[in-house]
This record gives sequence, structure tokens and C-alpha cells, in this order.
Amino acid sequence: MAVTNTARVAGRSNPTSAMRKTGRKKPALAEAAGPEPAGRPAKERGGIQSLERAFAIIECIAHSPEGINLAELSASVGLHNSTTFHLVKTMVQLGYVSQVRDSKRYRIGSKLFTLAAGALDENTLLAIVTPVLETLTRETGEAAHFAIRSGNDIVVIARTAGSGLLQMVDRTGAQRPAHATALGKVLLAALTDEQVLQLLGSEPLRRYTPKTIVERDALLRDLREVRRKGIAYDDGEFDEDIRCVAVPVHDFAGRVAGVVGISGAVWRLSLQTLQDKAMPVAEAARAISARLGHTDKKASRAA
Repeated sequence: MAVTNTARVAGRSNPTSAMRKTGRKKPALAEAAGPEPAGRPAKERGGIQSLERAFAIIECIAHSPEGINLAELSASVGLHNSTTFHLVKTMVQLGYVSQVRDSKRYRIGSKLFTLAAGALDENTLLAIVTPVLETLTRETGEAAHFAIRSGNDIVVIARTAGSGLLQMVDRTGAQRPAHATALGKVLLAALTDEQVLQLLGSEPLRRYTPKTIVERDALLRDLREVRRKGIAYDDGEFDEDIRCVAVPVHDFAGRVAGVVGISGAVWRLSLQTLQDKAMPVAEAARAISARLGHTDKKASRAA
């Protein structure tokens, strides 16, 4: 009995020899780590490996918006079920990962959302957005904007001026009505119909130009089209001399974190020209989204 126990312990302490005997390949994550420097203490090597494994698990869970079970997670990161279980169990206890009670699937925990949200203060967001807006303005020649929603209105938190003679008189911090602007319609489209109606309340929607959509049913139809296409247009609905196009920006969790768009004079931006310039706007939105940690694998959700 003593010999058997010793053999078992030896088998655990030397996984490489066990793998040679069984013919099983070494986990992909261990192969990726590469050789350790000879002078590094064993305790430090173990700590670094555990960190690598933990972050690989978090990234895998983050890329699984519907959640992921233990077997799928272990296979994805190239670890044994028992190793993955102990690592993810610790992360659940710390709040960085959560486990759905019924399905036992793992999802990103609230603590990671809190840390990410705290890191994205206004200065950080401006540093991320401004270079992209500058590139967008150079490519299109139009004023570029980045905005977030504040109740029924939108707030422009970053902008770059275009080269045309007529520009939208928007300054950083300016508020605009959500229902009458392309930027605002993108942000409203991130909500459900019920949430939009609750947000708008019972007061009549203000008409800014003859083209402003003020009927709630018509606005909801427009927003459904924005959700379907992932893009919104403003054909002189807030200022009859200005046309705009806007595309949503998503964060690491797939939520709509803001909106990027361009605007210009109606005699310079025909509807066809506006549609042509929608492509660089979409590219700018993808660039900002990527810097916020969004990937195409993540499903978009309302903020």
C-alpha cells in the first residue's frame, strides 16, 4: 500500500513522464509558456504559470457571451478539468467570474465590470477617442463627434472640426435631443422599445425642423431599422441645413458605450455621399470599440 501511494505521488509531481507513458500531449497553454530562465526560483515560476492560466481562463470566458461550461473551458485553454476547476473556483470566490446556478456555466463576474468601468473615466475615454476622430475628419473632411446618452439627451464629449464652411455649432459638452439626431437614435436603439417609451415619457416630442420625427410609433420603427442595420442617419431632422450619419461603439462586454458620427452641410453631403462616407465612420467605431476591449465574438447588449 505504501509503494502504491508513493507511485501516485510521484506520478502527480512528474506530469511530463506520465504524459510520455500515456502518449498524451502536453496542454497547449504549457507549451506556449516556453522554457523558464534557469535562475528563476521554482515558486516564482509556479506563480507566473498560474497567472498565465488565470488570464487565459478569463479571456476565454469573456469571449463566450452565453457562458461556458467546465469541459469547454478546459478544452479551450488546454488544461485538465481539475486544474481549471480549482483556478476558476478561486476567481468565482473573488468575484471576477460568476457561475450560473442552473446551467453551471461560467460568465464574467461583476468585479471585472466594476474595475473596467472605473478605469474608463472621461479623460481616459477622450484619450482613446480623440485620435480616431482626428483620423475620421482627415478621411472625410467632415466634423466628427463622439457622444454618450444622458437621459433624453445626448452629450458630445469629443469632437473634431471639419474643413467645410458650414459646420454644426457643436462644442464638447453640448447636449442634443436623442430623437432628432443620428447620434441620439443610435443610443436609443440600444434600448428596448419599452425602455425608449419610458425614457421619452408622456410629453410631446419637440419638432426642430419639418423632418423631425415626433410620432412615437414612427420613431420606434426608425429605431428598429437602426438596430437591424447598425447605423443611423439624420437628414436635416435637428438642423435643416445639416446631415449626419452615426454608428454605435461597443465596450468589452458588447454593450453600446457611445456613438461616433460625422456631420456636414446638406449641399455638400448628398444622401449618396453620406452613405459613401458611412464606411469610414463604421471603421472608426470599430477602432474605438477595439480599444475598449470589444471583439466581434461578443454579442451586443444594451448598456
